[in-house]
Amino acid sequence: MFFASDNWAGAHPAINERLSRESTRFAAAYGTSDLDKTVEARFNEIFERDVSVFFVSTGTAANSLSLASVARVGGVVFAHSEAHVIEDECGAPDFFSAMRMVPVEGESGKIDPEKLAARIAGFPQGHVHHGRAAAVTLTQATESGTIYSLDEIDALTGVAKANGLPVHMDGARFANALVSLGCTPAEMTWKRGVDILSFGGTKNGCWCAEAIVFFNPDLARDFAFIRKRAAQLFSKTRFISAQFEAYLQDDLWLGMASHANAMADRLRAGIRSLNSARLAWDTTSNEIFAVLDKASAKAAETRGAKFYDWPAPHNMPEPVRDNEMLIRLVTSFATTREDVDQFLSICGAG
Repeated sequence: MFFASDNWAGAHPAINERLSRESTRFAAAYGTSDLDKTVEARFNEIFERDVSVFFVSTGTAANSLSLASVARVGGVVFAHSEAHVIEDECGAPDFFSAMRMVPVEGESGKIDPEKLAARIAGFPQGHVHHGRAAAVTLTQATESGTIYSLDEIDALTGVAKANGLPVHMDGARFANALVSLGCTPAEMTWKRGVDILSFGGTKNGCWCAEAIVFFNPDLARDFAFIRKRAAQLFSKTRFISAQFEAYLQDDLWLGMASHANAMADRLRAGIRSLNSARLAWDTTSNEIFAVLDKASAKAAETRGAKFYDWPAPHNMPEPVRDNEMLIRLVTSFATTREDVDQFLSICGAG
């Protein structure tokens, strides 16, 4: 019953097998192998246009270096106040971009377009003391387990474009959001005005595979140097490419995300039926936030369930009482129905 994070899950057997095959051969280094080029071409197919793709090892590297590519001296980047780039990356985006991450509020983990516009207005280009607006980054799916609709992405990119700002999408759980919306990768990104994407694979069955996708090649002009200087140019890049080749083949990536989301749906439905638990707020990805009475939570932990307790946001629909705790549960491609049902059974009996 591993619900602590989709990072806890292993790698899909097809990805392990592809890595194993790659380990027995020789190939050109530093992203110049035939496999690297083949996988880069596959990204063009997925996004229905020519894109520039750069492989890195972690989501933090993907986010930080994406923002570094659009850095401006004295620049500020606008993100939701609970975004990963603000809360969970140890200042890496600030460090690599030499820009500040400025929080913007919004319900359900989503940036509010009106509040974004007001925040941007507070950093005019000519005001040297406060810094100047440089970029907007949004997380899809969000840190609260919610998902921006296509119209909501349009609204945010519209605000950004009206102010001449590029838009970055943190897609650590990109596949989960995509299958939930039932749209194409192009429809959720560049067709909505997104300029740069952190395309995550690690949370969805890969071992160590993240990609930075530029939909505007001009923004990628200097990125090879940015990646090298940040120590993210792997000599054996093909081992990331090998993972992505298996990941993208026959829509394995979408199948794994669909399974994770389905297990989350099963978990949500079960929690709704319990007297000892309730959903803290509605989510539509593979993350669930639930309020359990402490006795049930303790019983689940004693029986081997893994999950994280979570700080209560200030705008929770219903406050957490003294005998309760807020927890986060995350499903993955490796989550089984038995895992979900056993957890629910323990909580129901707690």
